[in-house]
Amino acid sequence: MKRRSRLAGLAAVAASAALALTACSGGGSGDAEGVTTITFLSWTGEEQMEQVIDAFEEDHPEVRVEASYAPPVAEYIQALQTRVLSGTAPDVFVIAAENKTNLIEGGHVLDLSGEDFVEGVEPFNLETYGRDGKYYGLSLSSWAAGYIYNKDLLAQVGYETVPETWDEFLEMCRKLQDAGITPFLESVDQMPTTVSAWIGAKNADMEPSLDDQIFDGESTFAEQWTPALEQYNRVFEEGLMSKDVVGLDGDQVSGEFANGRVAVINGGPWFIASLREANPDLDFQFSLVPAMDESGTPFAAGAAAPGYAINAKSDEAKQEAAKTFLGWLAEPEAVELFQSLTNDVTVTEDFEPPVDPSFEPMVEPIRNGQLYLPMIAWKRAEDVLNVEAVAQIQRMIRGEVQPEQVAEALDTKLAAS
Repeated sequence: MKRRSRLAGLAAVAASAALALTACSGGGSGDAEGVTTITFLSWTGEEQMEQVIDAFEEDHPEVRVEASYAPPVAEYIQALQTRVLSGTAPDVFVIAAENKTNLIEGGHVLDLSGEDFVEGVEPFNLETYGRDGKYYGLSLSSWAAGYIYNKDLLAQVGYETVPETWDEFLEMCRKLQDAGITPFLESVDQMPTTVSAWIGAKNADMEPSLDDQIFDGESTFAEQWTPALEQYNRVFEEGLMSKDVVGLDGDQVSGEFANGRVAVINGGPWFIASLREANPDLDFQFSLVPAMDESGTPFAAGAAAPGYAINAKSDEAKQEAAKTFLGWLAEPEAVELFQSLTNDVTVTEDFEPPVDPSFEPMVEPIRNGQLYLPMIAWKRAEDVLNVEAVAQIQRMIRGEVQPEQVAEALDTKLAAS
């Protein structure tokens, strides 16, 4: 699974230069009478965000937004951390999976839970950047990955779409293979889409959640993850997906799909443009990941987009101006503008985002929060656990360890964190 980089074309040197221009929080003494300047560090690209800011300032001339930019993910996290630690954090910035724990526990972000602008936003998005009933980030969109299938290849073996259960999906893969068609490729250079979706579907049906039980010591990865890993390993044990997939990244997998050499791959909307460019005649559609068993629910791998946060250390006037900015960003006109510039699947009640027809089956699940990503949901040690999970799953695929050993390795890593 490969997430979009909205700033793919922005060189690091340009980002550094932009950061240098706005190294200190606040405009203050240079403001015109009745105007408050707030600083904003964005990881949405300047080309898109500048248009959003211009529209906001036109509607709210009493607030000026002084923006700087850094590309996600690692460079942005480092740039923000440097400014937080030096006491020069901007008034508004992005809270993401990779920094939410440090920002919340460090008291660096303002509680937004009582603000009018969080009403009408999907609770899943607010809770992603919340804790103990409080919200610290205004997340207005989500992303997700599922399966992408070649409609013409599936039709050759009598299928119109991807089946809803794993057993049925593997049966379809056998028919495709018997017809001389490579049935399925999934990039495993990151957490597999299939595993994420299955754990998410299970997590959604549990109270307390699966992750709460694991991280509170009431359960283990071995107990909760082993069944999903055993099911996933079947596709390799039964020879329906080559173990050589360990050596492929998402771009290589999508390239095989674009050339019509594989029936189903994992992926998200970031593949749509490249697939259409590479093969304009390709007839493809997205689907949720089939349920692990008959009692399960098809699900997606994904997460709430990073949220807008307000610096808890900014002075009161700037915090109020920042709230005005966030409130405007949540209004339908602003959501529509942002969506038109980024193609994000937005999650507010009062605007329904248009999407590519191939991606339409994913929109309602995304807007309903029917998606999950382990490293977003994990309560601590997200980075080391993710690295360990990917490495151990790759070992399982190669036949070096069994599924239960993958899960046990995660328990060991968690205990050491």
